[in-house]
Order: sequence, then C-alpha cells, then structure tokens
Amino acid sequence: MKILLPIDGSEYSRNAIEFVASRATLLGTAQSLELLNIQVPLPARASRLVGRDALDRYYEEEADKVFAAARKILQQEHLTVTETYAVGAPDEKIAAEAEKTKADLIVMGSRGLSPLKGLIMGSVTTGVLARTRCPILLLRGKEAPRTDALRVGIAIDGSRYGQAAVNHTISNLPFFGKGAEFFLINVVNDYAGAVMPDMAGMALPALSESEVLELQKKEFEETVEPLRPLFEKAGVEPKEVCLVGNPSDEIAAYAKKNKLDLIVMGSHGYTRFKSAVMGSTAMHIAAEGNVPLLIVRAPEEEK
Repeated sequence: MKILLPIDGSEYSRNAIEFVASRATLLGTAQSLELLNIQVPLPARASRLVGRDALDRYYEEEADKVFAAARKILQQEHLTVTETYAVGAPDEKIAAEAEKTKADLIVMGSRGLSPLKGLIMGSVTTGVLARTRCPILLLRGKEAPRTDALRVGIAIDGSRYGQAAVNHTISNLPFFGKGAEFFLINVVNDYAGAVMPDMAGMALPALSESEVLELQKKEFEETVEPLRPLFEKAGVEPKEVCLVGNPSDEIAAYAKKNKLDLIVMGSHGYTRFKSAVMGSTAMHIAAEGNVPLLIVRAPEEEK
C-alpha cells in the first residue's frame, strides 16, 4: 500500500502521523510512505524582492522544520519514508501528488469542528475530495486510535458505494490490524412511519408491527446477502448490524456507543461532488461525528 501523508506541523497532522506509525501489521508488510508538505506561496512582491534562490531556500527550510518533527515519531518505529514539498494551493498539490505517485490512500488530519460549514466549506479537505479518486482517511481533531487491531464499521446501503467500501476493506485487511473486528452496518427504512388516512381523514398506521419488521428484515437481507460470500472468501466474519432511521444519525450514534475506531464508507466521485459534500451520509458523519472516516470512491457509472 502506498500511503500519502500530507502534514503541516499542526496537532491534526501529528495525529495522522501517529496513526500511520501505529499500523504494525500493515508496516510489517511491503509498504510505501510519503510525507508531503505544501508551502503557501509568499506574495509576489516579496518573492521578487528576495530573489529566486533565496525563496527556494526559504521554502525548503520551512518544509524541513515540519519534516523534522515527523521524523522523530517515525524513526521510533524504524520506518523509512520519502519527503516531498511543493509550493502552491494545498488541495491542488495534494491531489496532484496522489495522482503522480499512484497513491493507494491519503491520510489527512482534519479540524474537529462540528458544524458542517466549519468542516467543509473552503477547507483543504474539501478541495482534495473534489480533485482525487484516491481513498481518503480523515482523522478528526481528537487523538487517532493507536492500537493495531481496530474496530471497523463498514456502511452499506445496497448501492455501488457500499460495495466499494466492502471491496476496499477486504483488499486492504492488513491496514486494519491483526485481529481487527468488522461491523457491517446497514440502516433500513422506518416503515412504522407510513400512514394512510381513514374515511374521516385521520392518519392511521398503514402497516402492522409484524409487517414493519418483515419489511425491514427483507430490506436488510437484500443488502447484506450479496456481500457475505466476499467476506467468507477473505476469511472475515463481520458482525451484521441492522439499524433503523436516518443513516447519518444512526451510524454516528452506533459508532460512538460501540467505540468503533474507524468507519469505512463509499461516496460519490468528483463528478457529483457538490451533492456528495452537501448532502451525503459520509459528509454528515464527517461533520457531526468524531470517529475517523475512510471515504472510498465508487467506480464511475458506465455511460
């Protein structure tokens, strides 16, 4: 696995570094880790005054300060990494480097802000999500999990997005650690809310309790059943979890209650980025929850 780790010297990027360093099972296999620092360009007038050579030295020295702090953590784990810096817009440069190196995963620290606007609007995270199809692991403001074996929730909904999350998880089992626990989570509709008017115009339940339970069971089975052979072939036995209600709220609540270390979710590609950011379950959980979120791009639909 080729991991691209953008860092800026903040506590958020430190959490990301320490998380990667904790992946003992993954790092015991063949792997590649690249640290990337993006320097914001100095104003044009200042650049002209100092000259090209002095400017290059400045950027290099500033990047090295960031890399030096990361080295202290990674050297303790006896990891060998490459270091790259670039100058420009962080989101554009991160996406370009991921494309250039054919990274398998981008790991990013993110501010622990709860409001959707604070997390998404104008952030580097948003720009990277918009510009790359590479899977991205977002680590929130709190400390990332340090244990090798993670408790991992995989959100599925019967769509190709859920399928992408499952495929990525199974293809990268070492990343989640030896002895990792997996929770296959599907949120079904709350059919109990369905009503129909009687002759007097009063709203009455359209379905009995047993009918509601049967519909929910059927919906859950239709979603989970096609995925069971994939896990069986991989030698993984996930716990199957059926929740009812709003997907983002229910998944976030379940993750918190059951102390999940990470949630894997499929999401729209960049061609539908606006709807993905402003309306998707993945982005809502990223904004409201505090659990690391691994966003996997689903393949583009055939035209």
